[in-house]
Amino acid sequence: MTTATTYPSESARAASAAESRFRIDAPIVPARAARVVALDEPAASVARRLAGHPWAHARFYTGHADSGGLLHQLDGAAVELEEVLTGSDVVVVLATEDGGRDTAAAIGRICGRRGITTAGVVLGDGFEAEGAVAALRPYARVLLLSADESDAFELLTALRV
Repeated sequence: MTTATTYPSESARAASAAESRFRIDAPIVPARAARVVALDEPAASVARRLAGHPWAHARFYTGHADSGGLLHQLDGAAVELEEVLTGSDVVVVLATEDGGRDTAAAIGRICGRRGITTAGVVLGDGFEAEGAVAALRPYARVLLLSADESDAFELLTALRV
């Protein structure tokens, strides 16, 4: 036999007029200036596919081992790394191999100095990108090792880029 309670449930109390004053009705603002940097050609292919999705203010770049402080927009235009990171809120680095280790370290140092949130996604079944992982580890708040590129999409979505 069950007895009726006279106390409202937590859900009922949360939905009450008295509790409505504690609600935050403002929408969650997306990151103002997200940058996604692919460090090698397979990662650049992933970045190109990701760039096809409707993001708020994300910009996508590629950087290679011989880039010498330059990144490239997906259309091929060269841009200085310092310029790319100026004004950014979050940087997501994609890698599949060690070729971009120096670029990863440069991004990590600049982001660390400027207080820019940095995340790394290392894609692949094996750990061909151990150097990139080691370069990002001191700087990245999130470092995701994954065989599934959809995890990169989910991370960008979670970061609201």
